Amino acid sequence: MTVFDIAIAELNGKPDLLARHRGRTLLIVNVASQCALAGQYAGLDTLARRHHEDGLSVIGVPCNQFGEQEPGTPEEIAGFCSLRQISFPLTEKTAVNGADRHPLYAALTPCADAEGHTGDVRWNFEKFLVSPTGEPVGRFGPTVDPQDPELLRAVRAQTQMQ
Repeated sequence: MTVFDIAIAELNGKPDLLARHRGRTLLIVNVASQCALAGQYAGLDTLARRHHEDGLSVIGVPCNQFGEQEPGTPEEIAGFCSLRQISFPLTEKTAVNGADRHPLYAALTPCADAEGHTGDVRWNFEKFLVSPTGEPVGRFGPTVDPQDPELLRAVRAQTQMQ
């Protein structure tokens, strides 16, 4: 089983979002519209647009587990993104930690970041890089900018494998 086999709906309820990106490099990011890091939405969108033809798909995962910074309904979250011209897809609102952790995050969180951290997501905007074969291959902390050179190198390494 790979990440692409994990069932998760799009924010609008359309099923199997990940399966529709099978064979592409994914950057999966838990997002929150009321977080101080929400400025990263624009950088993530730039990354998604710039590297789409290279085989990258950015997937946002709304999560309300950190300071209740994503309390909105699916319609409110979609409206927030629409006003900011965010084009990458979002999943349904999802738990990334705890007893209700979505199977997607059960698959992602064993992946270590540069400091060796595995396990629970620490805050909004933690980023997971998934290879075109559906294996988690990288993890980047919440404050890592979407245009960070190390993140961009990792994305390029995966998209060149396609």
